[in-house]
Order: sequence, then C-alpha cells, then structure tokens
Amino acid sequence: MVKLGILDFDTSHVVEFTKRLNHKDIAEEQWVDGAEVVIGCAGESKIKPEVIADNVKAMKNLGVPLVDKPEDMIDKVEGMLIESQEGGVHFERAKPFLEAGIPCFVDKPFACSTDDAKKMVELAAKKKVPIFSSSSLRYCPELVKFMEGDHGKIVGALAYGPAHLHDRNPGFFHYGIHAVEILYTLMGGDCERVTCTHEKDTDVVTGQWKDARLGTVRGIRSGKSDYGVVVFTEKEIAKIDMPATFIYRELLKKIVEMFDKKKAPLDAEETIEIVSFIEAAYKSGNNHGAGETLAG
Repeated sequence: MVKLGILDFDTSHVVEFTKRLNHKDIAEEQWVDGAEVVIGCAGESKIKPEVIADNVKAMKNLGVPLVDKPEDMIDKVEGMLIESQEGGVHFERAKPFLEAGIPCFVDKPFACSTDDAKKMVELAAKKKVPIFSSSSLRYCPELVKFMEGDHGKIVGALAYGPAHLHDRNPGFFHYGIHAVEILYTLMGGDCERVTCTHEKDTDVVTGQWKDARLGTVRGIRSGKSDYGVVVFTEKEIAKIDMPATFIYRELLKKIVEMFDKKKAPLDAEETIEIVSFIEAAYKSGNNHGAGETLAG
C-alpha cells in the first residue's frame, strides 16, 4: 500500500480522491486499491480560500491526520498529490517533494507557463522520479473505449466543455483545460500553431498539427455545457458524450499505477505541450485571433 500525502485543500478533489483511495464514505464501485492518503496539509489559496475550512473538516472526518507545514509530510509519504487549483504555484509546491525524491501527481492545470512546466519535469528527471498530471476526462471510460476501437486514423476532432475563467488561471488554464486534454487524448502531440477567437461567453481554439490535421476546442460559458467530442476518422464521424460518473476513479487508477510502477502513464512532453497550447491560445485570444506558435 503506497502512502500518500495530499497538499492544498481548495478543491473538491482533495476529499473525493481520499474517499476513493481510503475506501470511506463512498460506494464500493468507486474504490481504488493500492494507495492510501495517510497525511494532509490544508495549505493556502488565492483562488478559493473559502472552501478550505469545509475540506479540512471533511478530511478529519475521514480520519486523515493533518500538519501545518508541507515539509512536515516529507518523511511520512511515498508519493504526493499536489492539489492547488492554481497552476502558477505548482512548481513551488511540488519542488521540495521532488527534491526529496518523492514522485508527484500534480493536478490540473500542471502549470500556467511553459517555463514552469519544463522546470518541474526537468527536476523530476534529475531526481529520477516520475511526475504526472492529467485531467480526469482523459480517462473517461467512453473515451478510452473509443480509443481502443477500430476507426482508422483520427484526422481531426472538436472537443468541448465548460471554460469558466479565473485571473489566476488565465484562459483555458482554469476549467477549459479539460476539453484541451480531451483533444490531446485523440490527436496526440505535435501541434505547431493555434488561433483563438475570444468572446464573453465562448472561446474557440483551433490548432494546426505538424501533419496538417486540425483540432478544435470550444470553451463554453453560456447555454448548455457538457463534456464531449466529435471525432473525424478515416472510417466514421463519432460523437462521444463524456459523463463524469467514474472519471475520478479511472484517473486515480492511473495515479496509483504511477506510484506503484515508478513510471508516469503519460509522456511528460505531452503535458508540457498542453501547457504551451493553452499559453499560445491565451495570447491569440488577447490579440484579435492572431496565430501563435507554440513555445518550443
């Protein structure tokens, strides 16, 4: 059983992940085996500080001991869940654990700049420990099933989902990252250039891949808002609806696999590229839709 610490309590993931890993206060069909949250630190937040107290209470009710300082967890864990909603603080939050040789799952958004993303990946590589970040939507059972099917080459896709905005996670770094991850699950890496049309209620980003394929993300802030994707392949055009029922469970299976096998289930270079994609889209949306090349 892998002993995990969990840091920063400004997201519902803290409680929901702990319930599934520790097999408490949740249906058995949601349980994930192989790891247990043994300690936590509430931390601080500039995005949603008002939820921390309730999450502290919930974690105490789940029987998880809490400490005041993140570094007090270092000698007590074999892996870390870095959970702050704010991507811009993830490097500083993960750094002491990576330097101590502790593998880290860093929740979305991995970072809010390509530079920070690269620094985290480089530090993990230097310390020879895995690092992993992903939206739970990447492992939605309906999407996984499609990826395993015989549909020929994927020639393009239109992913969509909520894209609420927050200044501390600019553009798609806040909730829009889920739809971006859906797109990348289907298209893979090697996007070269993006354009973004930004309006009050919607952002539409189109990426141009090196092999001439096009992929689009629609971020929704008005009207009906679900997660899903339309996939264009050699054999079919498929619409995939993506319910949230089991997405935390499926993501946690991948997280536990990383801690157990000491290998991330997703290439870190793709995670860095996702950060670059969103960074470039934000620049384009604030420059009247001008094309932006992804950071190298």
